[in-house]
Amino acid sequence: QVQLVESGGGLVQAEGSLRLSCTASGGTFILYTMGWFRQAPGKEREFVSAITGSGFIRKYGDSVKGRFTISRDNAKNTVDLLMNSLKPEDTARYYCAARSGGFISTISAGFDYWGQGTQVTVSS
Repeated sequence: QVQLVESGGGLVQAEGSLRLSCTASGGTFILYTMGWFRQAPGKEREFVSAITGSGFIRKYGDSVKGRFTISRDNAKNTVDLLMNSLKPEDTARYYCAARSGGFISTISAGFDYWGQGTQVTVSS
């Protein structure tokens, strides 16, 4: 059983930056593909980014490509999401997720474990 805890959310002005972090425990971290999803009120959960265990393969949702960067530190069991040039439409609750194996899924059903989420609010 893998436990995930997110941190780093908050309130930021448009064009600002935030770094989210997710700490994993209870599993062999390098064996898991890690992802970030977000969900705004009244909307479906949206794929943001994912990274394979080795860190060699990264994928981004179209709405964040070029602005967000995912990274992981397998020694610390953490995965980070650096968010630059934030927009009001990035406002959502951001969730960290983990799935066994090296395949990157862009749908929430493809992930096995989830954190509780951290709120990101971008003001205009």
